[in-house]
Amino acid sequence: MVKEIIKTAGAPAAIGPYSQAVKSGNFLFCAGQLGLEPASGQLVSGGIDAETRQVLANIDAVLKAAGLTRAAVVKATVFMADLKEFPLMNTIYADFFKADFPARSTVQVGLPKGARVEIEVIAQG
Repeated sequence: MVKEIIKTAGAPAAIGPYSQAVKSGNFLFCAGQLGLEPASGQLVSGGIDAETRQVLANIDAVLKAAGLTRAAVVKATVFMADLKEFPLMNTIYADFFKADFPARSTVQVGLPKGARVEIEVIAQG
């Protein structure tokens, strides 16, 4: 099966040896997005609220570059530095997807660049 590398300036450039997303067959596998501002590559200020919003905007940009929308997302994995911040992240996340939510897992981990949240998604389209 052929794979297609998806890259967009609308989301932060990869900070390591990986692609923003890879399309294989009908699936799009998106790398985890941090709350980095695409142009500067710097973490947005404003805590978990601002970071979650930026993460989701970055995901939207990657999906758009692949010709998809958030409605195509079938699975999300949320990585959080502190699960005590889960309720606020969850409220923003619920507003982003609105309905027909994708399957989701959430875990507490250490994150790069001092980030509070990282989200990766798998989409089908």
